[in-house]
Amino acid sequence: MSPRVPGIAAPVPALTRPQAPARNVARRTTPVPAAAETEAKPVVTEAPEARARRWMRVRMALLCVLLLSGAAAVLTRAYKLQIIEGEQHRTTAEHQQLRDVRLAPRRGTIFDRHGAELAVSVDADSVYANPRLMRTEHVDVSLASLQLSRVLGIDAERVQTRLGSDRLFVWLERQVTPEEAAAVDALEIPGVTVTREARRYYPNRELGAHILGFANVDGDGIEGLELSMNERLRGTTSSVPALRDRRGRVVFSEQLLDDHASLGEDVYLTIDKTLQHVAERELALSIRTFEAAAGSIVVMDPQSGEILAMASYPTFDPNSPGDSPPSHRRFRAITDRFEPGSTIKPMTIASALAGGVLRPSEQIDCMNGRWTVVEGERQITDTHANGLLTPAEILAHSSNIGSAQIGMRLGRQGLYRSFRRFGFGQTTGLPLPGEVAGTFRHHSRWYERDFASIGFGQGMSVTAIQLATGMAAIANGGRLMRPTIIRRVEDGRGNLVEETTPEVRRQVMPAHTARLVSDMLTAVTSDEGTGAEAAIDGYLVAGKTGTAQMASTSRAGYDDTHWLSSFVGFVPAESPRAVIAVIIQEPIIDHYGGVVAGPVFRRVGESTMRHLGVPPAGSGDALEALEDRARARARAEREQQRAARRHVGRTEGPVAAVGSADESADAGVAATETREPAEGETRVPGLTGLTARAVMRSLAEAGLTAQLEGSGVVAAQDPPDGSIATRGSIVRVVLGRPSIETEEAEVVEEAPAPAPAPPAPAAPARRRRRP
Repeated sequence: MSPRVPGIAAPVPALTRPQAPARNVARRTTPVPAAAETEAKPVVTEAPEARARRWMRVRMALLCVLLLSGAAAVLTRAYKLQIIEGEQHRTTAEHQQLRDVRLAPRRGTIFDRHGAELAVSVDADSVYANPRLMRTEHVDVSLASLQLSRVLGIDAERVQTRLGSDRLFVWLERQVTPEEAAAVDALEIPGVTVTREARRYYPNRELGAHILGFANVDGDGIEGLELSMNERLRGTTSSVPALRDRRGRVVFSEQLLDDHASLGEDVYLTIDKTLQHVAERELALSIRTFEAAAGSIVVMDPQSGEILAMASYPTFDPNSPGDSPPSHRRFRAITDRFEPGSTIKPMTIASALAGGVLRPSEQIDCMNGRWTVVEGERQITDTHANGLLTPAEILAHSSNIGSAQIGMRLGRQGLYRSFRRFGFGQTTGLPLPGEVAGTFRHHSRWYERDFASIGFGQGMSVTAIQLATGMAAIANGGRLMRPTIIRRVEDGRGNLVEETTPEVRRQVMPAHTARLVSDMLTAVTSDEGTGAEAAIDGYLVAGKTGTAQMASTSRAGYDDTHWLSSFVGFVPAESPRAVIAVIIQEPIIDHYGGVVAGPVFRRVGESTMRHLGVPPAGSGDALEALEDRARARARAEREQQRAARRHVGRTEGPVAAVGSADESADAGVAATETREPAEGETRVPGLTGLTARAVMRSLAEAGLTAQLEGSGVVAAQDPPDGSIATRGSIVRVVLGRPSIETEEAEVVEEAPAPAPAPPAPAAPARRRRRP
C-alpha cells in the first residue's frame, strides 16, 4: 500500500455489483454480468407457472385479509349487540314476542253470615268492534250499523258513529242477553266480535240493596259496601307476560293458568238473610198501611254489636239502579237525622241513676202536665196531667216534664258528657259510605229551654243506627259496643284475611244500673204503657216509644202535621238477644209511636226469636197455660154469642162465618156437619185458641193449608170448625192477643145480653197515649 500524501485524496476503489443471494442462483441461467454487460444484454423473465403460483399466493393473502377483516367486523358487531347494546335489544325482542296481559280480577262475592250469596259476579256477553279492520275488509258500515242497531236495540246513528272512527277497539253494547249475543254472531260481520266479561249480579234483587250498593259495568263500586270495600272486592289489577303470534294474539302464559290469581276477596257479612227479608217486608207493610213517606229499621245483637238486619224504605233493585230515583237509594238508617223524642228518655234516666242524682223509688213532680221553664216561652207539656211519678212510671207514661227535670239534675256538662258516652254526636264507624254523626251541640251553646228539652229528645238529632247502639248499651249491661257489619274477609283461595271481633268502646254505666233501667222499660209494653202493641206473647219486652214532631220547613218551630213515629227496644228483656229500632217518617193514618212502629217491632221480634231458636218464657208450660186461658176465653165468647142470638131471635150471618161448629149448627149448616166427607174432602178441625204452630200442625194433618193473619192465638177461622172442605184448600185463620185475666172470662159469662162479637176479633183495644 503506497503512502498517503497529505492533501491528496485517497483513490476511490472501483465499484462492484453486490452478489445476489444464494437462493436466486438456481433461477439464473447465466452468471450475473457486470453493469456494463447488463445494460447491453436483455433481461430473462419468469416462467408462466411461477407467475401463476405467485398470483395465487397474493389472492390467498387478500382473501385471508378479507376474511379476517370480516370476522373482526362480525366480532365487533356481535360485541356491540351482545355486550354494549344487549339490554336494549333484549327489551325490544321481549316487547315483540311477549304481550303484557292485564288481569282484571273477578270481583269477590258478598255473603251473609251463613254463606248465602248476596252479590256475585257472573259472565256476560258484550259486543265490540274494530273499525280499522272493518275498513280493511271493505265492510258496508251503514248496513252493519242498521243490522246491529236492530239486533241490539240501540240507536243506529250512535253505532255508525263508533264504527266510522279510526280506532282499533270500540264498545258497541255491553252486558247483552245471550239471545242478543247469538244474533250478533249470526250476522258474521268482519271486525264485530262478541266477548265475555264479568257482570255484577244480585240474586235477591232488593234484599239488602242499601247495604250492598251496586257496581257499574266496569266493575267499580258506586254505593254501599261495593264502594267502601271496592279495592278489596276488586283485588289488584296485575300484568303478566304471555307469548303472542305475529298478529298480537295471546298464545300461552303460565300465569294465566292459575284460576285463583284473578279473584278478588270475598266478604262475609253479619247480616242474616232471613231476618233481613223479614225486616224489609214488615217495614214496607207498615209504611204502606199508614201511608208514610219513608222509614228504616235496625236489628242488632246487643252482646256482640253485630247487625243482623238493617233496611230502609223506599228501596231499589241494584241490578238496575237507574230505574229508581236517587232518593230511593239513600240509606236512611245511617244518613237521615231526626229528633229521637221519647226514645232518648231511657238514656236520660240511666245517666241520672248512674250519676247518683236520682233514686229508683224517687217521685218526680210532673206539674200536672204543664211546666214553664223560662217565663215568656212555650211550656213543656205532657199528653196527660201527671202528678208525682217514679222513674219507671215516667218511662211507662212517657212524661216529657219528668224526663226534663231528671236530665237537668245532671247539669249541662253532665248531661252532655252522658249522651256523648252513649255515642250521640259521632259516627258509629260502620264501613258504609254516607254515615252522618247527627247533631249534638256543645253544652256551652245551649239555651235554658234547650237544656230542658234535650232530656226528652228535642234540640238534638240522631240516626237509627245510633239509637239502636245506645239501646244496646242498656240491654247488654252498660257496654257500648262498636256496631259491625263485616264478619270476615277471605282471599280467592279461601284463606282468612281479616276477621272482626266484638269491640267494647267503653262502659257507659254500671251493670246494675243497666239492669234496673231494663226492668223499668218492661212497663212500657204493659197494658197500661204506651208500647202495648209492641208486646210479644211468651216474651218479656223492654222498649220505648217515640212520637216526635218534625221541624217545619216553612217557618220556625215544629210542624203539627208532620210526625216521626219510632220504637226501640230489646227482647227477651231478661236475657236480650236482639235490639230492634223502628223509625217511620211522616205517617198520615196515625202518628203515635206505639201504634205505628210498635207492631213492626212485635212482628220482627217474633220472627227473630223463632229464627234464633229462643224459646218463650217457661217454654212449653207457659205456652200450655196460655192456650188453656185462650180456650177459656173462647168458650166465654161463644156463650156470649149464643146469648146474643137467643136474645135477638135471629141468626147473625157474620157470626156463623167465623164461629165454631156449634155456632154453625145454629146458623143452618147442620147438613154440612152431619154428612161424612166424600172422596177428596176433609172436615175442618177446630182451631180456636190454638197457637200458630199448633194451627199449622192440625191443618197439615187434615190435608188443608193455613192462611195466617195477625199474631197470638186463634180468634176466628173460615171455614168454621166441623165444616167440609176440599183437601188442599185454604183455611183463613185470624190470630189475636187474648186477655189472660180469669176475671174477664167470669165477667163475660155474667153478661145478660151483650152485642154480638165481630167476625174477626182482634187484640183488645187500648187507649192510645201520646209519648
